[in-house]
Amino acid sequence: MGLRAIGLAVLTAASLSSAGFALAQEKQITMWSNWPDEPAKKDWVSARVKEFEANNKQCSVKLSFIPKADIYTQAKSAVRTGQAPDIFYMEPDQPEFLAGGFLEPLDSYVDLANLEDWAKPAWSSKGKVYGVPVEAYTVELYYNKDLVKKVGVDVPASFQLTQAQFLDLVKKGAAAGITPVSQGVGDRPFPGGQLLFESLLRKLGSDDYAKLLNGELSFKDPRVVEVMNWVKQLVDAGAYPKSFATLKLGESHFYFYNTPGALTFPDPSWFTGRAFAEPEKGGMPANFPLGIMKFPAMDKGDCPQCKTLAIGGSFVMFSKSKNKDCAGAMLKSMATPENGTKWIGEVSLQSGLKSDQDKIVSPRKDYFAELNARNKDAKYFFGTPLLYYRAKCADTYVQVMNNAFPAGLLSVQEAAEKMDGACLKK
Repeated sequence: MGLRAIGLAVLTAASLSSAGFALAQEKQITMWSNWPDEPAKKDWVSARVKEFEANNKQCSVKLSFIPKADIYTQAKSAVRTGQAPDIFYMEPDQPEFLAGGFLEPLDSYVDLANLEDWAKPAWSSKGKVYGVPVEAYTVELYYNKDLVKKVGVDVPASFQLTQAQFLDLVKKGAAAGITPVSQGVGDRPFPGGQLLFESLLRKLGSDDYAKLLNGELSFKDPRVVEVMNWVKQLVDAGAYPKSFATLKLGESHFYFYNTPGALTFPDPSWFTGRAFAEPEKGGMPANFPLGIMKFPAMDKGDCPQCKTLAIGGSFVMFSKSKNKDCAGAMLKSMATPENGTKWIGEVSLQSGLKSDQDKIVSPRKDYFAELNARNKDAKYFFGTPLLYYRAKCADTYVQVMNNAFPAGLLSVQEAAEKMDGACLKK
């Protein structure tokens, strides 16, 4: 063999060896995300994965978008068999994953200074943080400006109706053949309780509302009964669609801003995920007259400016992941103020990641300005009922307050007794 041939052989061997080394070092992690039908959120996650792969050649990501309910079902089965993805979507209202030891603490992987201080407690346990809180939200009361005006109701400059005014709005909508409140519980355990519990927060104020959610205040408290009686009046006046029991969350969006149309839509501010999709993909028409009211002020309410703030879509690491270095690096690259800024601008939704307000570029500036205006003087209460309720109490909330009571199947007294029986600490 001549010198040239020997040289080529050496180079070839070296190249193969190098390639083999690179292949040996490359790891592929699996990642499950929600939001397959919410383009802006899907694009944000996809962009973060591409950026991570570009800057971390030793890691690749097999990314899947799966509907939320299916993710929970699949994840619950997968963690028990040790087959869960390295990273998966989760919300703080699924505490069994943390309690079961299926989540990896992220303190040594993620720069916790990049998370909002108010967001960390939702994912904290025994001094450790277990989730990257990408999505945060407030609970809002959206309305169709034209339809509300059509039925003869003027929204005041404060954007907050009284109890009597909101009941009047419901009655006028029903009389005009327009559904007053688009809402359904076909695939979610919480929407049916939103109107009642946001009203209870404004009636009781943060301290006593916290007692109610912690089982330290009875649902037979006169103030609670008073609000429940008012909500029962709304239900009896025809507030909700006849398809309330089967209407899915995504369908309730379409019901509100497309067909058949409704006066109002109580929904967390993640509303944008579906509403700002292209109309042909189920999004809101470009000329839809969207407005944001405040939830009604309760008579002699302790805190009319109170509202719920909570953490939604987050990403966690499987505690038995065999690729924790790549999974941790992926979560670290996601959890930055730059990405928080992009999330707010691109999704038009709050984030538990820190952000730079001066750098937000949003295609929905008018919407975001109105959302910020409705939140300007808000006094926040952190967490929805299912963040507090557990076991039998949570099941009772889902069956009673999310479903049977707003569906008109239970009296105020019956609903209160069932909630106290399951939730009130003796």
